[in-house]
Amino acid sequence: MGDDSENVRVAVRVRPFNSREKDRKAKLIVRMSGNTTELRDPNSKEEPKKFSFDFSYWSHDGFEEDSSGYLNPTSSKYADQKTVFKDLGQGILNNAWNGFNTTLFAYGQTGSGKSYSIVGYGVNRGVVPMLCEKLFQGIQEKKQEEGSGQFEVTFSMLEIYNENVRDLLSTKGGNLKVRQHPQLGFYPDGLKTTPVGSFNDIERHMEEGTKHRTIAATQMNATSSRAHTIVGVTFIQKNKDEEGNESAKSSTINLVDLAGSERAESTGATGDRLKEGAAINQSLSSLGNVIAALAEQSKGKSGVRVPFRDSVLTKLLKNALGGNSKTIMIAAISPADINYDETLSTLRYADRAKQIKTKAVINENPTDKLIRELRAENARLMALLSAEGGDAIALLQEHKKASGGGEDSDDDEDYSELDETELRKKIEEEVRASLLINSQMMTTMTEDFDEKVTEVEEDPVKLAAKSTPHLANLNVDPQLSGMIIQLVEEGESSIGNKNADPAPTIVLNGLNIVANHAKFVNEGHDLIILNKLDNNARVLVNGVPISDHVEMHHNDRVMFGSNHLYMFQNPKEYEEDPKKFTEFVNYDMAQAEIAKKSGFDLDARNLDQKLLQESMMELIPAVEEANAISEELDKKVKFEVVIVSPKARGELIGKTEVCVKMRNLVNDLEWVWPKNKFINRKYLMQEMYQNFQENQAWEVPEERDPFTESLDTEVHIGSVSVYLESLAYLIESQEQLDITDVRGKEIGVLNIAIMPTHPDGREMTEAENLFLDSTQDLIGSNLNFYILVQGARGLPNKYREVSCRYKFFLEEEFTTTHSVKGTVNPDWDHLRRFQMNPCTSQLVNYLSSSNILVQVWGKYKDPGTVSGKNTRELMRTEMLARGRSFVGGSPPSDSGIVSLKLQIAAMKKRHKAMENKMGLLKKLLEAAETNSKENIPTDTYRQMLHANNPTLADRIILNMLTQRGQPGGPQGPDTHGQQMSPERAKQSSTCEIL
Repeated sequence: MGDDSENVRVAVRVRPFNSREKDRKAKLIVRMSGNTTELRDPNSKEEPKKFSFDFSYWSHDGFEEDSSGYLNPTSSKYADQKTVFKDLGQGILNNAWNGFNTTLFAYGQTGSGKSYSIVGYGVNRGVVPMLCEKLFQGIQEKKQEEGSGQFEVTFSMLEIYNENVRDLLSTKGGNLKVRQHPQLGFYPDGLKTTPVGSFNDIERHMEEGTKHRTIAATQMNATSSRAHTIVGVTFIQKNKDEEGNESAKSSTINLVDLAGSERAESTGATGDRLKEGAAINQSLSSLGNVIAALAEQSKGKSGVRVPFRDSVLTKLLKNALGGNSKTIMIAAISPADINYDETLSTLRYADRAKQIKTKAVINENPTDKLIRELRAENARLMALLSAEGGDAIALLQEHKKASGGGEDSDDDEDYSELDETELRKKIEEEVRASLLINSQMMTTMTEDFDEKVTEVEEDPVKLAAKSTPHLANLNVDPQLSGMIIQLVEEGESSIGNKNADPAPTIVLNGLNIVANHAKFVNEGHDLIILNKLDNNARVLVNGVPISDHVEMHHNDRVMFGSNHLYMFQNPKEYEEDPKKFTEFVNYDMAQAEIAKKSGFDLDARNLDQKLLQESMMELIPAVEEANAISEELDKKVKFEVVIVSPKARGELIGKTEVCVKMRNLVNDLEWVWPKNKFINRKYLMQEMYQNFQENQAWEVPEERDPFTESLDTEVHIGSVSVYLESLAYLIESQEQLDITDVRGKEIGVLNIAIMPTHPDGREMTEAENLFLDSTQDLIGSNLNFYILVQGARGLPNKYREVSCRYKFFLEEEFTTTHSVKGTVNPDWDHLRRFQMNPCTSQLVNYLSSSNILVQVWGKYKDPGTVSGKNTRELMRTEMLARGRSFVGGSPPSDSGIVSLKLQIAAMKKRHKAMENKMGLLKKLLEAAETNSKENIPTDTYRQMLHANNPTLADRIILNMLTQRGQPGGPQGPDTHGQQMSPERAKQSSTCEIL
């Protein structure tokens, strides 16, 4: 095998704009030419970043849909599904026939088009269905040849979610353990592998697996975009030589649809103490570390540890990335500027992956030899199992070495904390698992495969749904929508959880599903009624809670509990008038309907509002779910969606954001979390609830509890806008300003002063009259002043210590006062001096039009109170007392009122300064009249206007009176060449001055 064939082959594919990107008027930032992909940073004028891959597939435009629905190319640049299969799928198929193991990865952010390339939709079938169909076509062709041998195909399907492995073809439930075997490498113990005899069998098994995945995701509140799915197809060709000796050539094809690859900043919680706590983030992070380490190894670096054991995913993909496999990666990317960071991350990931080398070998051995080796291995394992005494660690390491772990230091687990008994138990568990898998392999080799294959029949429930009223599930992942069908047959169909007695017709498990939840009454005369059976049951129809019963119609949306969302379908009603039911129903539409009927305004009029709407639509069901988990686990906290303006967050600039407020229902303490922090915490909540459901230990220490926040966490109490325009006129400002919290509610006052000073620090006084007529006069001059944050009054009595922080002008770091403890009226007396020498136009514009935003922060007291009510009772009391809370941040008029007040204060001071100047001019004129001084020089007026104290004004008047009159003054000719009288000249001078 040549060097090129040893490298992981990487293809990148860019999709068309989706509806979200079109709504946001996204711009195209991806270009492809040959095998090169270019990505342009929308916020930079730098040259585009260039990446070279084995294939760069342009599927953004240049296509049209034919009558069958297939997307045909109208441009030679467009890569359709057939092109992708020809380049990638055909190679996988050839490898399978040649006896090589093959793995196909699909990688990219959620919504980037991974599933379209792998699975496809409708007639636009992806690599997996085309590959499986052509494999069986090849088998049928081979069977026509004499002496072609025997062909065996088995199918498996598993999901990795939250570091747990689930068999999607098994109805038993539970999680599978990952073990290690000398020939198989890492494998999921107990995974069901089903013999299949046709492509139809595979299709129906995939549908079955997807259905099980959907049911589990709904009941356990799992997020499908955060799960990895691995479809395994094993293909064995058995042939006999002329002497009758049988050999087997085998190939394992792993088709891996990885979870959404959103960056940690986009889906985690930057700065959150529990950021790394969620196991859900572990797999992709570990996969990235493995790929990076393997890329380093491929460059010839020695001593690089490859951390395969760091996650379940990387264990199961060890062969694909670092062992016996030919591997291909499809990296799916968005074309839009709004996804630049995620797209760049995906391209860099793929660029590292292409450097990895694997060593695939043909898997062909005589069957007798394989059986002998397995028997010998079992004998060795039996001896190990029956061994008594000796060093348990040594025994275990001997087993690990034989299982393929001895040569890789990463495979040596640390058992130093186990005592002798636990270690013996561990050895027995590992050995018995190896014995079982070896026996299964030997049985598989000797059994008649054709006898094991049973034709998979079409799901009878789906067949019945074509003519029977039914519920079809709606899921955020379109692939999972319509996978769960609940028939509503004639008579009564009860709905409830597994604890109901008698058992309900439709069993729903999960959040907020009670034993006797609801029931359908189908009278068989086109009248179907849905009845609510329990006051505690949550049932929404078309977004509206029902209190008793409602008549159902085709396409009605129904929510049971917190996460069972369905669309009601009545085939007979639809057939009577198809034009009546043209409304498109999907998960997003149903959730938007629930939000709107709950009082949320979803009318987006511009791009920023559309962004807010997207965030709200993501958070509203997530918050409902978190509240339901809080009720189930009795956590006594409630979550609410809040819309927070920049000022309410304590920021001068920025965009309004959707956040989540967590409030303790017992002591009323509350924390406002950014969206990303809440999403990360929700995954941890789901982990706790899943353990609770499975009767596992679910309670965790307080520092790891996603429903708590440490009392040492600082909380933003409120903010104050301090306008700076007075300073631009060299006017002092001493104010008592309202502190407003995230709701815009006044929760106290802040005393603050901003005083212009002389260079030596002395305050400027009114008597000095240094007031400026225009802020532009400050440009080029020196400005000295201080800010004094004196204290606050009337803060809520729930903070044990309080401090302030602020930024001035171009500062990047906050200036923070010291903390004051034990009072609602803290005094900081924080004084900070500034010297701006000289003032720039940028600074003057800042002073004239901006403000300082002083943030008040604090730490809660320990409330130390306990309520006898449970969370459900507390929430009900809360709902009756307050109703739904929907925070819009600070009222926009507040800042305007504060600004107007400060402007009025500045105008009053400017008016007083002008009155002083007019008084000095009047004094000058009176002195001139008294002393018959009718000719006043222009310089005298100018000096008088700039006199900043009475003493200086008296000196100017004295100088004027001692000067002799100058010719050509006001007594000379007027502007028309006429001689003015002294009286007229005096009036003219006075009028000019006034």
